[in-house]
Amino acid sequence: MICDAIQRLINYGITQNLITKADQFVVQNQLMEALQLTDWQLSGAETEPDASIDAILQPLVEYACSNGIIADTAASRDLFDTKLMGILTPMPHEMIAKFQERYQESPEAATDWYFDISQKLNYVRAGRIAKDKKWKYASEYGMLDITINRSKPEKDPRDIAAARNQKAAAYPKCQLCKENEGYAGRLDHPARENHRIIPITINGGEWGFQYSPYVYYNEHCIVFNGQHTPMKIERATFVKLFDFVKTFPHYFLGSNADLPIVGGSILSHDHFQGGHYTFAMEKAPIIEEFMVKGFEDVKAGIVKWPLSVIRLSCKDEKRIIDLADHILGCWRTYTDEDAFIFAETDGELHNTITPIARKRGDMFELDLALRNNITTEEHPLGVYHPHAKLHHIKKENIGLIEVMGLAVLPSRLKGEMEALADAIVNGKDIRADETLKKHADWVDEFTAAYEKQGINIDATNIDGILEQEVGKVFCQVLEDAGVFKCDEKGLEEFRRFIAVL
Repeated sequence: MICDAIQRLINYGITQNLITKADQFVVQNQLMEALQLTDWQLSGAETEPDASIDAILQPLVEYACSNGIIADTAASRDLFDTKLMGILTPMPHEMIAKFQERYQESPEAATDWYFDISQKLNYVRAGRIAKDKKWKYASEYGMLDITINRSKPEKDPRDIAAARNQKAAAYPKCQLCKENEGYAGRLDHPARENHRIIPITINGGEWGFQYSPYVYYNEHCIVFNGQHTPMKIERATFVKLFDFVKTFPHYFLGSNADLPIVGGSILSHDHFQGGHYTFAMEKAPIIEEFMVKGFEDVKAGIVKWPLSVIRLSCKDEKRIIDLADHILGCWRTYTDEDAFIFAETDGELHNTITPIARKRGDMFELDLALRNNITTEEHPLGVYHPHAKLHHIKKENIGLIEVMGLAVLPSRLKGEMEALADAIVNGKDIRADETLKKHADWVDEFTAAYEKQGINIDATNIDGILEQEVGKVFCQVLEDAGVFKCDEKGLEEFRRFIAVL
């Protein structure tokens, strides 16, 4: 009975401290309206302490589909279950007050509470995130994280068609704008009725703090400008990063680069990503220290990492900011033809930086990944971008998350890896399969290598082998993105740049 299903959601809201018993009838009536009910049958539905929010919402969504309230598509279902959760979501002022109250206890207490309630509200969709396939790859640079992303729902052709017929809208301007808070969404824009933003001050400006709905790592947060203004890597960027780290010293914060190809997916809105997680990059050691004149108090060194990374460390973050700004200025204008580094071609600028800030003990730390987005006929998507032979695994931009050592691979790979496992074990013709043929050269290469080592590939080890080989490809992807390669020649080229600082 639908009233039982509604009552279970109300019970969930009370037990999870989203609402109180005093709110029961208001919430009940709002849920009835959403489900187009005019009558209420007294319900004896019990509280189910172990029931997931997905399981509680499912019968309500199914009812809406079967009764013609919503279309039976993935996008319509997402819009509707978010609408229901929005009814249980506290108003912004309540969330802000509770966050600030816990911040007085400690920054960690505040973020612990905020991340927890973001999951309870189903804004962070923990049920979907659990479907992501994750494993580790032991590279020469450290333990890389590999994720096949299955969290984001795949587009339904019916939703695509319906969205095409929808009147174009320019509100909110993008998915990061503060106007998303409480927004009902549409077929081409996610609902955010269960979304609440924590306001913070960064570099004297109004910014917002929130979590990513599809967290790729622990407490994956987004920090965004209150104004819809483009991303730019400049001195102020470093100031902003450290302002945040000083406020939340248990979190790191980084920025995507500000140029196409090497930048992130949303360059139109100034924002950062951070969280409570230690990436392989953070653990990577310094392989060579150097000193910059006038900055003798700042420890500087080249990091052992597939991308070209400079690490700066000092107790005074202002000194790091000054040096980082100096390095950025030098890199923006740096050309080394022998190393195929060009600051610009035909008036187009190519050099920029992906920065990551953190606190390590009583020291502030800043990693600067040097980036270049030049293209050639051989590499039309970017010279320092995943090369074409690796596109069967990873074709997308190498953004901040990948730079730090976490592969975000497309959801198609899960099914393809399963089909490949079957094909390899059973000797099927991979080239005859339209979906799998793009992997054929890669499979030939690594199966021959295992055969040469006397390792027989069978049903007992194929999954582990595929994970290992995918990890190896991701490591190569990161090496492709390095402007100075991880060999003696590359190190010498890196030293030539350091010499101009």
